[in-house]
Amino acid sequence: MYQNLKRMVGYYRPYLGTFLLDMFFAFIASAIALVIPLVVRYFTSNLPTMDPAEAVHRVVVIGGVLIVLVAIQFISNFYITNIGHVMGARIERDMRAEIFAHYQKLSFTFYDEQKVGQLMSRVTNDLFDISELLHHGPENITISLIKIIGAFIILQNISGYLTIAAFVIVPVMFVYAYYLNKKMKRAFRQNRVKIAEINTQIEDNLSGIRVVKSFANETIENEKFKVGNEGFLKAKKNSYFYMGFYNSGMSAFTMLINVTVIISGGILMAKGLVNVSDFVAFLLYINIFTDPIKTLIDFTEQFQNGYSGYERFLEILDIEPDIKDKEGAVILSDVQGHIEFADVSFKYKDTAHRVLRHINLDVPAGAYVALVGSSGGGKTTLCSLIPRFYDVTGGSIRIDGKDIRDVTLKSLRDNIGIVQQDVYLFSGTVLDNIHYGKPGASREEVIEAAKLANAHEFIMELPNGYETDIGQRGVKLSGGQKQRLSIARVFLKNPPILIFDEATSALDNESEKIVKESLERLALNRTTFVIAHRLSTIKNAQRILVLTENGIEESGTHEELLQRGGVYAKLYQWTN
Repeated sequence: MYQNLKRMVGYYRPYLGTFLLDMFFAFIASAIALVIPLVVRYFTSNLPTMDPAEAVHRVVVIGGVLIVLVAIQFISNFYITNIGHVMGARIERDMRAEIFAHYQKLSFTFYDEQKVGQLMSRVTNDLFDISELLHHGPENITISLIKIIGAFIILQNISGYLTIAAFVIVPVMFVYAYYLNKKMKRAFRQNRVKIAEINTQIEDNLSGIRVVKSFANETIENEKFKVGNEGFLKAKKNSYFYMGFYNSGMSAFTMLINVTVIISGGILMAKGLVNVSDFVAFLLYINIFTDPIKTLIDFTEQFQNGYSGYERFLEILDIEPDIKDKEGAVILSDVQGHIEFADVSFKYKDTAHRVLRHINLDVPAGAYVALVGSSGGGKTTLCSLIPRFYDVTGGSIRIDGKDIRDVTLKSLRDNIGIVQQDVYLFSGTVLDNIHYGKPGASREEVIEAAKLANAHEFIMELPNGYETDIGQRGVKLSGGQKQRLSIARVFLKNPPILIFDEATSALDNESEKIVKESLERLALNRTTFVIAHRLSTIKNAQRILVLTENGIEESGTHEELLQRGGVYAKLYQWTN
């Protein structure tokens, strides 16, 4: 826990000046609050024995000083509330940027095992509570400690007897708080898990809302959500149970301190050991003493929320990317596209079964290679190894003679264009989505890429042309239109190596014909890997590889493989 808190404190470093001023104004505001009871004590002790004119003069002078102090307190509280909150928001921004940037570094292996809603919860709910803790935590502790210590010193000077009476209950109160704090921390952490699960369920439902409605399964989804929602309520009830004991207990202890002081004060006044003015001042200071205790009560709840969120935040930051640039990695440049697989094997972390076994493959620059085979044969996996979405578990892959693990990830992926069956388009305009292929490209370059992808014509028919908003994931476009936009952004990227992962399998015949024409134009003079289920689409491939559990079972042209009468011939007969 100490190390985690040390890391948390590090987020104040860029805002150290603001933080120190925040603490300074917190000190000033709390110190001014300690002055008022002293003035009351002075008035009740001295004014009755003074000349009326002199007494009025003293009241006016002291009143003027108090008004100035109120103005100073106003400025202090304004700084704490305004600038202090902005500092908290900036820290939240920094932390959100840090975890988002870390998400970008993590590989497919990480995302294969995660739920989007859980990851979103760490960026939103958790970080809000962390920033509240980072802003209010030090400030509340400073104000509370100054008031408690200041009040204790003044109380001791007023009456040692009453001070002992007031503080005799405090140790019991802190033992009570310590015990329930541990219970609350466990309960609040469970709340985090449950709200993240609900976020996951909501994200899953809204992303698949068309499927839900097509099967008329709204009732089933409501029931599924009800289970998660009830689980969250149960976790909340558990945390509120302990919070109820904590808050009510602390309030009872606070009231008990006041009752003890009143009873003790009454007895001491009866015996002449305490005068009335001291007793009144003491009661006022007891309230100043108990208020920061209530603040500390709120802080403990805030700390549980913020710290449990911070632990979850660190869980992500402490995950080391399993695919990253090695020390001394070089930039891959002037790529011709000659790709070699040397004894490549691969298996996923969660299985002992090898997806690829001892693959040896030599693809010359500019070659057009098709991959076919039954589902699960490793076609997509083999292509995913080229841009290092996953790392080989045996052997090596080389591009133009360079091991891909020896070059930077960015330069490697900059030289590879991928067109997938499941097209992902971002919220925004047509222009934005094509621009994604080459962020610095001009509008003219974007339009030229769209023309090459057979997309320009349909884009110009859209309500606002290239400025048309396509909705989330391109929901306003047809499958063929989305696919052509994805091809356009690869045209714009202009990479020497291409991977087509079943890019036409989900399209109707007319759309497939248009998209196929675009793909063939894109593949010209580039090293191209095509994964296909429809074998009729890859007849013209220079080389067809048949992948099975045994590796590359067959290799050759369409005609050669048909004449051989092996796996490919059977697949071709079955699909035609």
